[in-house]
Amino acid sequence: MSIKKQYLKSKPVCKVTFSLPAEDAKKVSVVGSFNEWNAKKAPLKKLKNGTFKGTFDLETGSSYEFKYLVDGVYVNDDAADGYAWNDFAGAENSVVNV
Repeated sequence: MSIKKQYLKSKPVCKVTFSLPAEDAKKVSVVGSFNEWNAKKAPLKKLKNGTFKGTFDLETGSSYEFKYLVDGVYVNDDAADGYAWNDFAGAENSVVNV
C-alpha cells in the first residue's frame, strides 16, 4: 500500500495516487469523504504486476477519510497519514492530509 502526493504550483490541488497490491482481487475502489464514499466514482486500475492504482485531485488544506473497497470488503491503508474513528461505520478510517 502506498500514497503518493504531488502538489500543483498553479492551483490549490494535490494529485494523490493510491496504490494497493491485490493480485487476486477482481475489483478495487478507493472510497472516502472526497467522493461521497461512492465506489463508482473512484475505481482503481489493475496493473500487470497485480497492483491497483489511481490518481485523484484533492483540494489542499484538508484531511480526507478513506478506505479501499476490495471485492466488497473495506480495507484501511497502512501507509495512511493517520486514522480517525467513524461512529457511522463503527470502525476507524484511513486519513490522508493534503
